[in-house]
Amino acid sequence: MTPDLDAQVRAADLDRWLSSRFVEDAGLRNDLMALYAFEAELLAIPTRVTQPMLAEMRYTWWAEQMDGVFSQTPRVGHPVLEALTAVVTRHGLERAPLDALIEAHIDRVHNQPHDLDAFYVGPMQVAARILAGPGHDEAVAAAGRLWGLIQTGRHDEAAAMRHAANRSLKSLPTRAFPAVAHASLSRPDAPEPLKRLRLFWSVLRGRV
Repeated sequence: MTPDLDAQVRAADLDRWLSSRFVEDAGLRNDLMALYAFEAELLAIPTRVTQPMLAEMRYTWWAEQMDGVFSQTPRVGHPVLEALTAVVTRHGLERAPLDALIEAHIDRVHNQPHDLDAFYVGPMQVAARILAGPGHDEAVAAAGRLWGLIQTGRHDEAAAMRHAANRSLKSLPTRAFPAVAHASLSRPDAPEPLKRLRLFWSVLRGRV
């Protein structure tokens, strides 16, 4: 993993970057950075173009690149695609969640509602698979929806879901918890030191 990708994720997605610091294995942490850097690229598109059709064209380009990612022939010289391809190969990741994420972004530039499962649940399940292998999708689904509710400002709904998320997380292996720990951050605008403290407490207890 190049330092540039780590810095890219830190700048674009501080909460998940902070969560990833609790992954002890440097290789697995780097693999998470590849996934999160891919998501950062998608998130940045609407900030770079103003016309929905231009944004859709860029998302379509990313969708086409998935062919190379999942056939181990990424676009040469593109650090995110090369890193993501290595992660897909190493962990046997499935394509469907990444395709769904791109499609959800296309819907959003056309003012469609957030698809919480595509934006938040799917990527969290992929992250858990990177850290702990397959078989944990159900355990993290509620935490992914909780994270989505927080990110979309639906804080009352998030508060009501927290208990169910923690109940499901009881079956999640400890090594996978950094994939979900950021769902404990109920205040996206909180200062970084407070976020670090909250994440430490969350990881220590195994609860979000």
